[in-house]
Amino acid sequence: MSILVGPAAGALVAGGIYYGFSSMMHSWTERHRSDLHTLSQRLLEAPSQVNAPPAASERITHHPFSSMLKGEWNAQVATLFRNVGEWNRRATEWGRRTLYGGESRRT
Repeated sequence: MSILVGPAAGALVAGGIYYGFSSMMHSWTERHRSDLHTLSQRLLEAPSQVNAPPAASERITHHPFSSMLKGEWNAQVATLFRNVGEWNRRATEWGRRTLYGGESRRT
């Protein structure tokens, strides 16, 4: 008798697991089918006139004072770099004159 109890218990457990997974997959499939049907109905019933957001060029706001400050800042930084370059050139010329004497030649 114990020879039949083991396989019968295994078959019962396997049947229970199979039924559980089958039932779970069936309920998930039905839920997904229902959700897809709802979404397709919403797409079909979509309003004919959609209020689109304004174009990107229309959303740009111009700030004249800020633009003026940025322009002045950039001009001052450019002048600073030009002056540093000029000071570097003058220091190089002075160093050549001091070390080698006389006028230095530009190459």
